[in-house]
Amino acid sequence: MRILVTGANGQLGNEMQILAKENPQHTYFFTDVQELDICDREAVWTYISEQKIEMVVNCAAYTAVDKAEDNRELAHKLNCEAPTELAKAAQANGAAMIQVSTDYVFDGTAHLPYTEDCKPCPNSVYGITKLAGEQGVMDNCEQAVVIRTAWLYSTFGNNFVKTMIRLGQEKDTLGVVFDQIGTPTYAHDLARVIYTIINKGIVRGIYHFSNEGVCSWYDFTLAIHRLAGINSCQVKPLHTAEYPAKANRPAYSVLDKTKIKQTFDIEIPHWQESLAVCINKL
Repeated sequence: MRILVTGANGQLGNEMQILAKENPQHTYFFTDVQELDICDREAVWTYISEQKIEMVVNCAAYTAVDKAEDNRELAHKLNCEAPTELAKAAQANGAAMIQVSTDYVFDGTAHLPYTEDCKPCPNSVYGITKLAGEQGVMDNCEQAVVIRTAWLYSTFGNNFVKTMIRLGQEKDTLGVVFDQIGTPTYAHDLARVIYTIINKGIVRGIYHFSNEGVCSWYDFTLAIHRLAGINSCQVKPLHTAEYPAKANRPAYSVLDKTKIKQTFDIEIPHWQESLAVCINKL
């Protein structure tokens, strides 16, 4: 299969490149903005047609959650317009598409894990634009899968794990929010699931994926420091209100993974297990 992976220089895109070596039966086109600007409609249509793309995996997004509040137009372009155009071009060329989305499509007021049947209700520009992108993909491509994920980290790029290791080494004390609950996702595990879906065949729909288990950002930080051997930094729990941010964050965004596990027959590692693997690589 001829597979286009956009956003190839990001956390997930890099993991997709690594796992491509385990899936040599496909031909890959790994692109980032230098090779293919997904906001350029003409370039997208030409690329998908000329390269005879059979599967589009869109790992590109505007993910700066706070900056999105001020850059609504750019966030909408990257998170909604671009994936919608990719979906239209995929459909016109008989290709399938996998779109990566986010837990931010929910407002986080629930107290039970969100299933795919729960009504989305984003309350940030990031969440609103990502939800619009989901709808654009599902409305315009028959062979489409949307995967919502959360708290993504990896050995690549900037992310919470790397930041907490750096701050833990620099500071004596560190305040971290304890009243936002969710589940970390190791980008390598998500990439592996995307390959499973590609290889087993698209089953159209929206799916949730994160690692197993539940924690707060505070618990997550304690685990990061323990695994990274950082003992000199005291981590203190903060309320969200004590840590002002421009965008609203979901207070509870645990995703129910039953559907993706049953549909594609996958087992998902616990977040602490995957975190240990990642920190080992760092």
